[in-house]
Amino acid sequence: MSVEDVAISVRDLSKCFQIYDKPRDRLLQMFVRGHKKFYREFWALKNVSFDIRRGETVGIVGRNGSGKSTLLQVICGTLNPTSGSVTTHGRIAALLELGSGFNPEFTGRENVYLNASVLGLSDAEIDARYDEIVAFAGIGDFISQPVKTYSSGMLVRLAFAVAINVDPEILVVDEALSVGDELFQRKCFARIEAIRAKGATILFVSHSGSTIVDLCDTAILMDGGDKLLEGVPKQIVGRYQKLLYAPPDKQAEVREQIQRAEESRLNLGVDNVHSEHAQALLPEAEEQERFDSSLKPSSTIEYESNGALIESVEIRTLGDRRVNILLRGREYRYVYAVRFLEAASNVRFGMLIKTLNGIELGGAVSSPTSQIALERVAAGTVYKVEFRFSCSLNAGLYFLNAGVAGAINGEERYLHRLLDVSMFRVQSSEHDMATGIVDFNCYPEIELQ
Repeated sequence: MSVEDVAISVRDLSKCFQIYDKPRDRLLQMFVRGHKKFYREFWALKNVSFDIRRGETVGIVGRNGSGKSTLLQVICGTLNPTSGSVTTHGRIAALLELGSGFNPEFTGRENVYLNASVLGLSDAEIDARYDEIVAFAGIGDFISQPVKTYSSGMLVRLAFAVAINVDPEILVVDEALSVGDELFQRKCFARIEAIRAKGATILFVSHSGSTIVDLCDTAILMDGGDKLLEGVPKQIVGRYQKLLYAPPDKQAEVREQIQRAEESRLNLGVDNVHSEHAQALLPEAEEQERFDSSLKPSSTIEYESNGALIESVEIRTLGDRRVNILLRGREYRYVYAVRFLEAASNVRFGMLIKTLNGIELGGAVSSPTSQIALERVAAGTVYKVEFRFSCSLNAGLYFLNAGVAGAINGEERYLHRLLDVSMFRVQSSEHDMATGIVDFNCYPEIELQ
């Protein structure tokens, strides 16, 4: 990779923070002039190196505390490194802590000029874009009021509008980006896509594996301040998820496996993560269905029991093996038991599959109406419920609901319901061509005319 092709170059970057247990320790440290330490060292970044090409979209993933946000702040210049260097080529717009640089005493208009000038625009350039910035922010007459009178939502809307309208050559986006209502968020991401289409370099931090796979050309896995792996997004996200959901006693082992893979790649002299050779050196996805005991949802919500209890929720293969790592294109059985504590009538059972963000993808009920449901269920009985489904989902993490409804003493209600009671991951494949969430079995046919 030539120097002209590089937008961001990070070399041996380290950042150490001094942690003081008491406020007075900070004062004491000033007087001892380094002869004694009243602080603990926390290394948020440790010898991180990578290059990002011009026009490339790079995603950074990692567990909480892995150093992702610190890395972005050093790249943007809001933090100084302890050692190492960062070189950038082009105008940077950073969508990090939006509004943090605003002066609360200044009006919105004054802050637009202040922040846009910091981002490198001349007064003439700001004049030309001012109306577009105000229209994008959508805060109306408040643009002439002091920022201290703004709501938090108005503040970040204006800050985003400024940052996104400077025509950056490098756009740095933190996952903290979640501003305004749904319509404004869609407008934000549409603008980011437009900037990407113009050839800008984008550095994107996210916990969402599907977002990284969808948006990025390359991905970087961070953990504990170290860069563990760099490569193809699908493969990096797979390693990230394996590390994220590993049992505590297995995390060190998984981390070591990931580091060994990266060391092997570097030792063989592979420095182009886009080459087929580099992709081959990364560990292949384990293309087999299996049960991962560490894959347990922490977001489960249980409705109060109203005469029934749902138990023993599982996903099983057609051959009756319990699994939660699934393969696209195969059929599975979602099974659970329902124990009836009271007699009920018009009983119906249901299931629902959702994305990580809670988007309801689909499911089924055992009968379309209460009139043709299970007519009568006696107290003390247990029913086994099974829904067979085809896994037509692309690689990613998904959640399942389970529910039972019916009438007790003539009153229709949920007898029991569990949200996010189970989760599963669809395994990625090296040969995946499908994009998005659902595999519609699309096949390309391309011929020269």
